[in-house]
Amino acid sequence: MSYQYVCRCCGMKIAEFDQSRVTEGQLGLDSLTPDERQHMITQDAGGDTVIRIICDYCRDALEQHPELSLVGNPLQ
Repeated sequence: MSYQYVCRCCGMKIAEFDQSRVTEGQLGLDSLTPDERQHMITQDAGGDTVIRIICDYCRDALEQHPELSLVGNPLQ
């Protein structure tokens, strides 16, 4: 099983870490509030932990065009 970082806008896989090699503490996930955890972290069907963040490309696009944040999946 692994921790997978995926862009919440475009769906691109950003990074993947083997759960046997890193802990939530090492990834900083233990510092998230319960609301942040609920919004950002899910489990997929294979048991992997999926952390939804925003990639650099999407962040730049949203900074240049903030109106895109009003759309559900602006860059898919």
